[in-house]
Amino acid sequence: MTAADRKPAFAARPASTPDAWVRSPDSAQATSAKADRFTARLTIDVTPELRGRIKVAAFGRGLTVADMLRTMLEDAFPDARDGRP
Repeated sequence: MTAADRKPAFAARPASTPDAWVRSPDSAQATSAKADRFTARLTIDVTPELRGRIKVAAFGRGLTVADMLRTMLEDAFPDARDGRP
């Protein structure tokens, strides 16, 4: 196989440092409110009936299911640095 036969890489990494190609905190994507609120995905199994009730409750409150559940989880598990138990 010659050099002319090789396919080019999909995307080349910058030659400087890994920090140059890893998403940095000042990138446009990281500054969005959604990116600032969470950094991990949580998956749970619920019955279809419970899922429906959750969706109806969120809709009735004018919230997305994710926003409603994040608020509920924050209330149930406050940050210990806030001085609350």
